[in-house]
Amino acid sequence: MSTTSRWIDIPAGADSFEGYLALPQSGKGPAVIIIQEIFGVNSHIRTVADQYAADGYVAFAPDIFWRTQPRVELTYAGSDRDKGIELMQKTDVGLAVADIGASAAALRARPEVTGKIAAIGYCFGGRLAYLAAAQGTVDAAVAYYGGGIQNALDEASKIKVPILFHYAELDHGIPLSAVGEVKERFAGRDDAEFHVYAGADHGFNCTDRASYNQHASALAHGRTLTFLGERL
Repeated sequence: MSTTSRWIDIPAGADSFEGYLALPQSGKGPAVIIIQEIFGVNSHIRTVADQYAADGYVAFAPDIFWRTQPRVELTYAGSDRDKGIELMQKTDVGLAVADIGASAAALRARPEVTGKIAAIGYCFGGRLAYLAAAQGTVDAAVAYYGGGIQNALDEASKIKVPILFHYAELDHGIPLSAVGEVKERFAGRDDAEFHVYAGADHGFNCTDRASYNQHASALAHGRTLTFLGERL
């Protein structure tokens, strides 16, 4: 892929944190903030950022766990999974959402960013993308199997930007009843899109997971690109 990538620093109050930046071949474009799962900015998340850079976006994946364990990289099973859950539990969600806002502000100030900024989050990151949309720091949001969104529906009315939700039919952590609650909260809004992937399970977008589903992943990526193309 003809993309350029490197880790950069983002100011956060008196402190700063790192994130993975991938630039498109043209060197500039609208931006997407790729928000990690509980496994850190690992090789999969960097691959996702590279993929969006190849699609012409300036892609940035902030290190959400920097306050607890900077630059952690985990795999998807066993003790690594336990570690990811522990890191998520230690993470102040309000501060993480503020970090996404800081990332958006830093991107807007960069000469490579020529357009609007969307947040695209996966699992825990999906919930953060939803909350960043409610905070008003991004111009659009995409939540892949965003865990816990159904428990934060009081934030829905604050969302004034287009939002896209991808859910998996067989996701035990987010049952279809929960998807229904979220859908109901956004009923009648033409800037909210929902897709439920039949036969797919949680994590279907991740090639490194046992639950990877090529069909659902390709469909969701295509729909996300269409959404971004129309909304950014």
